[in-house]
Amino acid sequence: MALLDTGGATRILTYEEWLALPPVEDGTDEVVKGELRFMPPTRQPHAEIVRRLTRTFDRQLDEKKAVVFGSNLGLMIRREPLTCRSPNVVVCWLDGMVVEDGLHWSAPGLVVEVLSPSEDRHRQEEKLADYAAIGVPEVWLISPEAATVEVHLLKNGKLERSAILAEGTLHPAEFPQVAVSVPALLPD
Repeated sequence: MALLDTGGATRILTYEEWLALPPVEDGTDEVVKGELRFMPPTRQPHAEIVRRLTRTFDRQLDEKKAVVFGSNLGLMIRREPLTCRSPNVVVCWLDGMVVEDGLHWSAPGLVVEVLSPSEDRHRQEEKLADYAAIGVPEVWLISPEAATVEVHLLKNGKLERSAILAEGTLHPAEFPQVAVSVPALLPD
């Protein structure tokens, strides 16, 4: 985690300062409450899960109505304090999508996070709170280590866990025509 260095003193990044930074090349960055968080590039099986999931959605969505993005998408949570997440997979309806400065300012219909071994429950809860704050109706937390998908649905302003699956088929609430096989999603 890094803050903007101002000659010996550090301070929280503003939106304008953050936009002026050079793009990240290998890896992604997120800004949480003005603090820049750099994450190293994804590795197997993480990248494989993202690939399988985006292909599954691409095959089943009408590209004139919805779109799936597989990582490195800037999803704005708030300008003050500056918070921008980079979910692994985002599925959006095109008619409600708002993009400014190359960043997404509207809640997608589904966000998917593939968990890294180092990601603790506190960090997961922090992400869920940010996604709930902008009205994301559904979030999946995929654990390659546990070989499970944890489904969270928005209820009363909070993303609450509704299921933990190691098998079966997922049908996202906003995209019910899409069927995602949990075993096919997770690498052997």
